[in-house]
Parts: sequence; structure tokens; C-alpha cells
Amino acid sequence: MPFEIQEILETVRMTEVEHFDIRTTTMGISLRDCARGSAQSTTQAIYDKICKCAAKHVAAAREVEMKYGIAIANKRVSITPVSIPCDSFTTSEFVLLARKLDEAAATIGVDFLAGFSALVQKGFTRGDKAFIDSIPEAIGTTKRVCSSVNIGSTKAGINMDAIIAIAKVVKDLAERTASEGAIGCAKFVVFCNAVEDNPFVAGAFHGVSEGEVVVNVGISGPGVVLTAIKEAPEADLGELSEIIKRMTFKITRAGELIGREVAKMQNVEFGIVDLSLAPTPAAGDSIADILVEMGLEDVGACGTTAALAMLNDAVKKGGLMASSYVGGLSGAFIPVSEDQGMIAAVEKGNLTMEKLEAMTCVCSVGLDMVAVPGDTPWENIAGLIADEAAIGMINNKTTAVRIIPVPGKKVGDSVDYGGLLGRAPIMALRTLSPKKFITRGGRIPAPTGGLTN
Repeated sequence: MPFEIQEILETVRMTEVEHFDIRTTTMGISLRDCARGSAQSTTQAIYDKICKCAAKHVAAAREVEMKYGIAIANKRVSITPVSIPCDSFTTSEFVLLARKLDEAAATIGVDFLAGFSALVQKGFTRGDKAFIDSIPEAIGTTKRVCSSVNIGSTKAGINMDAIIAIAKVVKDLAERTASEGAIGCAKFVVFCNAVEDNPFVAGAFHGVSEGEVVVNVGISGPGVVLTAIKEAPEADLGELSEIIKRMTFKITRAGELIGREVAKMQNVEFGIVDLSLAPTPAAGDSIADILVEMGLEDVGACGTTAALAMLNDAVKKGGLMASSYVGGLSGAFIPVSEDQGMIAAVEKGNLTMEKLEAMTCVCSVGLDMVAVPGDTPWENIAGLIADEAAIGMINNKTTAVRIIPVPGKKVGDSVDYGGLLGRAPIMALRTLSPKKFITRGGRIPAPTGGLTN
């Protein structure tokens, strides 16, 4: 359908009073043609391609911002998981690559560059192992590079050996960035069923089945949805779902308009609109506030999971009516530190880790920006990752864990990152040990639900 001027005017109103913005325009760049005869020449080829393809990305996004009066909060780049074109690299060579990627991100002016990633859901290559070993130093010594590892899928099962390695990486990365509140862990996420066209960091990467260069857009509209719900205090749940669907339709149309404009200005392909409602620490821009406005006393009350499921479903339905190019993660994000309502619920004792995990069964995407005591053993972190991966594997959905064990912090403390990352209250994590189970290693087999051929 063509875009009408009325849609644009409605969107401008949303930006002025309802905290609507485009969270990110992310350019995905294929590195499949960048492998060379040496690590040095491959690294340079990667740098050169990123700088060439994304040279005008930030400028194009800013021009579109000015044209439509809609803020684009982040301009990002994602790349093919580097472990694929760089499979022959050593650990130290991956660290040097990360620093070169950081340099490329600064050169083109993007906020983040994601795709320092690997896909190990079924096993490792030598290069994958070297890559994982490099993550603490690579991410701990760079500013704009984000990293992810996919450790499971519905088709492959869960690679428990990878989870063991990743849990130790998380602890190491936290210690290396302890002086900054373990902020390195905020730039690293572990997935089950990772998608190839996710525009959101830290988990974005440009999948191997994607085109040469693609622009994906991620929208953000919790404030818009909250306002719509406030205007319908007597609506029943079916009517409320319709209200959310109609508002998400408008948000999605605006997102696709912006994404197509940014892509067109750079003469590249438009990819998808990610429908994820992404909160910020700003008042009135909270998923938690939406759930409370729906009728809960607070997030964590009985009924929270049902309310979130309804919200997530309505968001998807509205977006699918608005665009034929919906992708990415597409749902409601519940990152604790980035949502002032979630922060408050944790600090009141209303939202626990167990309830948060239950909520991830129906939302997008998982345990996100969750801070725990710095002395949490690696095996407990591994158990949490395994639990979340199991939810994703069995339910054939994407799940993820972005956990931050903050050195020197205990339950009741908090760490303030500022900006979109917000303030993370330290949450209690069960201290019962899963070590014997975790260290059995091997691979949890794929479920029968994965046998769909």
C-alpha cells in the first residue's frame, strides 16, 4: 500500500507527545567475499568493505530524520558472523579484528557494529573455539563492537559444551570491565534460535542467507501503545487487543517508510521491519507501565504472563497487517535495566528472576539486561542460559540471555549505565548448584517438534 500524508502527520504527533521513535536503522553487510590468504589481509578487506558500504549510512538516516521529523535513535551496522569468513583466525587475531571493527564503526560514525558472532548450536570448529576465547578481551577493549553466540536451536538441540564456555566468558568479561560496572556484558548476548535479520544489538548479525547489503529497521512505541490503552479504561480484553493492533499498524507503517527511505538514499535493498516494542528508561516509555495500565497492580502479579502474551500477540498481528516485510525478533522486549517500570518492580520485590523467566516464554526475547551479584558462580550462569535456551528450543522461538554479574555488587545494589542502557538493580539468582548437570557436557538433543520435514 502507498504511504499517505495522513499517516505521516499522525506519526509526527506520536513523536511529539508519546515517545515514539525509530529505535534503529541497521545496515547489514555480507562478509562472505572477504576471506583472504592471511588474517591481516582478511581483516583489512573486512574494514574496507564496511567503510565502503556504510559510508553514507549515518548521513542518510539523519537526512530522513530531518525530512519527516521522526527521530532515529541509533544508526548501526551488522555483519556476517565473523567466525565464518575468519575461521582460520587464532584467538589473538580475532582480538585484532575486533579492534579494527571498532575503528570501522568510528570511521563511519555508527553507534554500534554487531556481528562479532558465531553459530555453534551443533558443534565447534577450531575457529569457533578461538573466537569464543577471544570475546572477553575483544569486547572488553572496544567501545562499539557487540558480540553474540547462538548455542541452540529447535533443529539442533542445545550445545552444552558451548554454554559452559560462554558462562566462563561472561564472568571473565565482567571482571575485565569491572571498573565500568561490567558494561562489557551489556555488549554480549547468547541465543537459542537466533534470527538472521535482527536489527537490535547486542544480538544483531547479517545472516548467511541475506543479500549483499540490506537495511533493516527496528521500531519503538511503548509510549504510543500506553497512551492508546489509557484512552480505553473500560474496554474488555478483546477490545483492548484491537486497540493495540490498530496502534501497532500505524507504528509499523511509519517504520517501513523510514527504512525504505534510508535504503533508497543509499541505493541498497530494504529488508524488514522489526516490530519489537523497545522500552527506554524514560517515564512513559515502559512495557511495565503498559501491563499495569492493562489492570495489574504491578509487574510480577499473577496474570502478568497472560497480559504480556496478549500484548505480544496484538503487536504481531497489527504489524503483519501493516507490512509484508516483518522480521527480526518482533515482539515486546523486557530488558530490566532499560525499563523504569521493570526497575521499580524489581526494587519493590514484586518482580523476581523466576517470574521474569516465565514472562520470557511469551515475549521477545529473553532475560535481557539482568544484573546479578558479582560472586555468582559460572555454573549458575550456565544453568540460567540452559533454562532460557530450553524455552526457546521447545517452543520454537528465539530466546536469549544478556546477564551481567557485577563485581562487588550484591542484591539490593544497583549499577547505573546511563543512556538507553539505564540502571540495573541487582537481582537475586538461586544459589542451588547445577554444576554436576551442567558439566556433563555434550548436547541436549533436539525435540520431536524439530522434526518437521
